Amino acid sequence: MRKQKGFSLIELLIVVAIILIIAAIAIPNLLRARIAANESSAVASVRTLNTAEISYNSAYPTVGFAGSLSALTGSGSACSPPSSTGACLIDTQLASGTKSGYSFSIAASGSNPAGSYSAWANPITANQTGVRSFCSVADAVVRFSTVALTTCAGTEQPLQ
Repeated sequence: MRKQKGFSLIELLIVVAIILIIAAIAIPNLLRARIAANESSAVASVRTLNTAEISYNSAYPTVGFAGSLSALTGSGSACSPPSSTGACLIDTQLASGTKSGYSFSIAASGSNPAGSYSAWANPITANQTGVRSFCSVADAVVRFSTVALTTCAGTEQPLQ
């Protein structure tokens, strides 16, 4: 009688089944972790927009708050000299309008000088890149909503 070398088909199938069970448990947790990371990044980016708007308003009081993301960043890779059309206050990734699975928008309101602004972030793909939308107005409180936002009224649920 010859000695058997290697693994039998049943043994290999059992190992593959165990790996599939572990993957089925781990993948949903990985997706939830990615959504949480994207949402944290979106909140931090909305806070960055708040800081940039306050700095912009201080630097250019005759203009007021910036009405676009491009006004808060420089043109191209150079940021010299800063001006009201390119203030060099945010990075180009955020100024592009998309970052970490979220799309960002900003709008100013009021006549010259703009007396208020609103900034908001929506997940690019709902329930995949994020679950909540975030926004902020001139009071600099970051708020969230479970529906996509087209502006920030300041009445959404504050983040805690």
